[in-house]
Amino acid sequence: MTTKRVPFTGGEKESLQASLDRHRDAVLWKLDGLDDEQVRRPMTPSGTSLLGLVKHLASVEYGWFCTTFGRESEPLWFDPFKGEDIVVAEGESTADIVAFYGRARAAADRAVAELDLDTPGTSWSGSTVSMRWVLIHMLEDTVRHAGHMDILRELIDGATGDHPPA
Repeated sequence: MTTKRVPFTGGEKESLQASLDRHRDAVLWKLDGLDDEQVRRPMTPSGTSLLGLVKHLASVEYGWFCTTFGRESEPLWFDPFKGEDIVVAEGESTADIVAFYGRARAAADRAVAELDLDTPGTSWSGSTVSMRWVLIHMLEDTVRHAGHMDILRELIDGATGDHPPA
């Protein structure tokens, strides 16, 4: 996996997208080399697992980038408003959750590419938000959870870092 860089002189949308992609890739990298039990293992008293965080990030990518702007989103088989987006159910495989995250990223990327930063949308709470706000919010959320994943991964096998070594 090649570590992406934010362009030093890029435009606003390009820079936000590159930064988001960089941290999305870090999220997936945190799963590399672990077996199914390790990625599913609850590592906190609340039950947080590496794979649960990937499932959560996939659902919020669909929610913020697609639902907010009235764009097509795949139907969810769980209720994120009941906390089911962070729980990996018995029948959900690692491959299925990683593929779900890939589809969510692709749908979000299409929305970013096709909409201007000032395009308004309606959030789940009824607030009007811009694509710019959503990009910033998702960057914050992804970075936050990538940090959680860094800690969980260290607890599992001692591996640390935000990106693979060069």
